[in-house]
This record gives sequence, C-alpha cells and structure tokens, in this order.
Amino acid sequence: MTVVHSFDNGVFTLTLKRPEARNALNGQMCEDLRRSAESIAADPNVRLVFVRAMGPVFCAGADVKERPGMSEDQVRARRLKGFAAYHALESLPMPVIAVVHGAALGSGVEIAAACDFIVATPDAVFGTPEALRGTVGATQRLPRVLGKRLAKDLMFTGRRLSAAEALAAGFVSRVVPPEKLEHELANISQSVMVAPPEALRLAKQCIDRGVDLDPRGALGLELMAIEEQLASGQWMGKS
Repeated sequence: MTVVHSFDNGVFTLTLKRPEARNALNGQMCEDLRRSAESIAADPNVRLVFVRAMGPVFCAGADVKERPGMSEDQVRARRLKGFAAYHALESLPMPVIAVVHGAALGSGVEIAAACDFIVATPDAVFGTPEALRGTVGATQRLPRVLGKRLAKDLMFTGRRLSAAEALAAGFVSRVVPPEKLEHELANISQSVMVAPPEALRLAKQCIDRGVDLDPRGALGLELMAIEEQLASGQWMGKS
C-alpha cells in the first residue's frame, strides 16, 4: 500500500507512504487513495479524517518516473485516476483536514485542496509547476481559493507560496509550529467529536454546493438542509 491507515475513537488518519519518492503520486497511490476514501465514506464510525504524509515532504507532485514509455491513452488514464482520487477525498461527508509539512507541489496541492482545510507547519510550501513542465493540471481548485491572478502567478512562473503566504491568501487555515502540531490536532479533534455529525455533514454540504450557486439558490440549499435536520429529530433544543 502507498497509503497507511489508523483509526482511533472516531478519527481516521490517512498517511501517504512513499517517502523514498517524496510521496510522489503514481498510479498505485491514486488507486489506494480512491479506495481508502470510498471505504471511509461507507464507515459511519468515522467522524473526522486527517490526511498526512511520511518523510520530509507532503507530496512532491506526480511521479514523473512512471511516464517514460507511456502511450497517450496510458497518460490519459493515469490523469483520470488522479482526478478520481481527488474527487473521492473531496466528496467525503465528514470533515477532512490536510496536515502539510514540507513541499506540496502539483498533485500535492490537489490532495490538500481537496480537503476541507489545511493545517501547515512553517516549513510548508505550495506550488503548481505543471505548465512549466509541459503539462496541464491543478487549474481548477486553486483559483477557487486563491483567485485566478495568484493561481496564474504560481502556474506561469513556478512561484511557491510559503506557509505564511498561503495563510495570508486563505489557502491555509492555520500555521502551527511542529512542537505544537499534535496538540493543535487534538484540539481540532475534540471540537469535531463533540459536534453532532449530521449537522457537520449538512453544513459541509451547504458550503461546498452553495459556493457554486447564486445567493438565492444557496439560501434555498440551506433551507432544505434545515428541513432535513428538523425531520431527523436531531436539532438543538429538542427534548
């Protein structure tokens, strides 16, 4: 397996495990990530997911060493595997948090951006060098968070955002020193675990879908979520 799992008291940790390759995303890791996410989605005991990585970096991007000798169809199929992995992570109904240290480049940015938010250590850097390497990728999620101008700066010039810059730009939610990281993650876990899981699911759904709607449509989506929560009987104040 190119990813490893651990589960403790409602918290599932999914860890990228190709440290010898700087956790570069190959076809096998795409499939392992997708299958892991599908398994998590089917488990009602999972309340929170952390996505982490072994070794000195989070993910150095796509594994270019598997490309030589590939046909066009094989390249296309490999890219589709990546899209399926990102989508599976992004579609998880519970909160999913990326914990990023070191470099997150290309596919690493895609994995982190597919999560609900990012906790980074000060050494984290983010970049999308695909166009400079003669390919196309990471063009959709990043502009939705950073705005198209900053996303183009990263894509066209190879600029990398430091953790502090990513925090200022809104891509990273928290920057935490390594010695305080586990304590911060424990605090996040505690907050999530005491919240009603159905309310978190509905809130996530409303935010993710609502940003693509006009204000009236987004409000309608929230009203439908309120009705669903009321019908479930799991609403605050009910005796």
